[in-house]
Amino acid sequence: MLNMTSDLTDSEIDPEMSPGLFQGDMALTNDLYNYWRVGIKWDAFPEKLWKNGIVPYSISPLYEPSDQVTILKAIKTLNFMTCIKFVPWNGKSKDYLLIWPIKYPRGCWSFVGRFGGSQIVSLQPPDKNGPNCLGTEGRAMHELMHALGVFHEQSRWDRDKFVKIHEENIIPRFRSNFDKQSLDNTTYGFEYDYDSIMHYGKTFFSKSKSKPTITTKMNHSKKIGQRKALSKGDCLKLNDLYGCLDNVPMKRKYYNICNFMGI
Repeated sequence: MLNMTSDLTDSEIDPEMSPGLFQGDMALTNDLYNYWRVGIKWDAFPEKLWKNGIVPYSISPLYEPSDQVTILKAIKTLNFMTCIKFVPWNGKSKDYLLIWPIKYPRGCWSFVGRFGGSQIVSLQPPDKNGPNCLGTEGRAMHELMHALGVFHEQSRWDRDKFVKIHEENIIPRFRSNFDKQSLDNTTYGFEYDYDSIMHYGKTFFSKSKSKPTITTKMNHSKKIGQRKALSKGDCLKLNDLYGCLDNVPMKRKYYNICNFMGI
């Protein structure tokens, strides 16, 4: 765990914040650093898109059966709500996701987009301190969305219209985790999504649980950020990113699914 200069104990640190990676739970290569936003710019990095929307995966046998079920629920939900297809790795495909309980850096983290070869998605299993990444399928979906090429919602160029970032409450070494991108890197035309599974919670990287790092504007009083399920916006963004909305029948199908199943 990171030695954070705050009043939070290790057991209270969110597992998305523990690895010390980019914005807590993302591993980036240098060529991608300047292109992060809500989604990878596929015109700049087309090779980061999973080919034909097919994502081979392998789940570590080190997980308990109940944890494997949680991961499979996340995969089946993404398969149903989008035209992306996660398929069990056949042992031959060069590029695939290896879902593994990595011990160092431990926590919930993923590379962003298709990295190539055997690509780790780290999902820390439950322990004496709590459920970590596998209390529900929401945490697993969050990291799988990173692997598909989706970044955090509050990094949007227009986020200051919708949320206020309280820099004075952020642990100083993690202030860069709240950077935003310019309009030049915009990849989606969807409205800001407070309910996104990709949004930080109000005290992420805070010096104290009583000091919020993000609060809402626009008279929005609901909780921000959740790790339960895809929001309607998450669902539409993923489908848009992978061309699932490019023809009328598919667009109608996935708009209906997103509106019906998204929170």
